[in-house]
Amino acid sequence: MTASPSEQAATTPIALALSGGGARGLTQIGVIEVLQARGLYIDAVAGTSCGALVGGTFAAGKLDVLRDWMCRTSRNEMLRLLDPGLGRPAMFTGERLVRTLRELIGEPRIEDLPIDFTAVAVDLRRQREVWLRSGDLWDALRASFAIPGIFTPLLVGEMELVDGGLLSPLPITATRLAVPHRVIAVDLNGGRNTSRESVVASAPQHAPAQDTSLSRWLENAFHLNGNGRGTQRSGIMDMIARTLETMQERISRVQVALDPPDLLIEIPRDICLFYEFWRASELIDIGRQAAEKALDAAGY
Repeated sequence: MTASPSEQAATTPIALALSGGGARGLTQIGVIEVLQARGLYIDAVAGTSCGALVGGTFAAGKLDVLRDWMCRTSRNEMLRLLDPGLGRPAMFTGERLVRTLRELIGEPRIEDLPIDFTAVAVDLRRQREVWLRSGDLWDALRASFAIPGIFTPLLVGEMELVDGGLLSPLPITATRLAVPHRVIAVDLNGGRNTSRESVVASAPQHAPAQDTSLSRWLENAFHLNGNGRGTQRSGIMDMIARTLETMQERISRVQVALDPPDLLIEIPRDICLFYEFWRASELIDIGRQAAEKALDAAGY
């Protein structure tokens, strides 16, 4: 008799492939919570960009700490963590954000984590995918989410590391390094959300940022209005986001076709703007709903 997916999952370790996609990556916190609630044993994680942030924090046993911090951090507080990369080849350095996360989560080394973890980045100089499996966790995460033009690259020896989503937005292959696993992939570049209007309408509202020159610069960079929503104007942030999302959607399809996971959980790509991390509570709940639906359909 062939075992059901749920019976197989109970005896076979799960490897997670976590996609990149800006703030949509926070939905993967909800996905992991549902997988754990159903008793699935997650033994390995590979992540790209925000998927690396979520996956690395989970592998360190600190996902609840990241979740609680994200849920209580307002738009203004999040924007103040972005230090302008004046004179550098990107809008932000990411140093203040990473320093805050180091203080929050700690400073583990990847090889010491209780769960096997791989952060996926891209070396611009050699134009190749790089799997980061040892060394300082935050250096690896910083490299993996260094979106070109938004965050400055991380220089490591001869490598110039940037966002892994350029070549591997859904790192399925990177999960197949250890013992046999059943692979569950979370794709943040799924189809359109048919109920998007209701999602946008329920977005939390925040007071405008304080009227300082830095706040005004950030408001213009993100094209935000006083309610924390993006305006209809198009600028560099919007262009970078749409360009990456267009590219990553196509590459994700190819990755799934060439190396299909045992289960694919899809998150609609238009549930939020890619920088709306202050909508964490809502996005995590969307992840929970998507995971429950996919697991129910697959019989887990």
